[in-house]
Amino acid sequence: MTEIYRTTVVGAGDDATAFLPEGMFVTFGENAPAALRGFCFLIDVTASTDTIAAGQRLVIDGRPLPITAVGEVAQQNLDSLGHVTVNLDGASVPKMHGAIHVDAGGDIPTVQVGSRIVIEKP
Repeated sequence: MTEIYRTTVVGAGDDATAFLPEGMFVTFGENAPAALRGFCFLIDVTASTDTIAAGQRLVIDGRPLPITAVGEVAQQNLDSLGHVTVNLDGASVPKMHGAIHVDAGGDIPTVQVGSRIVIEKP
């Protein structure tokens, strides 16, 4: 696998974990708007080096999650703002333009300050 994106969770809003039981989490760079900041995992904003697509893997602290769908602006938002909604439902069609869907196999990943988030392509 070739790494095409890497970042680190550098902060977390008070309610960042609230969406995990519902099968999703949200990231944003440290410039997150105040209205959203409390619900986001704050990450270092870095740019991907290749196109993010279904068939790749999103890896959280070494745990690989197959990417099943990517919204049409997800990569642009991630690269420029650090903003993306990661849905853990394994959907093959994105529910939102800024979402990345992964198959978590029903097991919610742990995301916390210090977590490394990587995207790899075959």
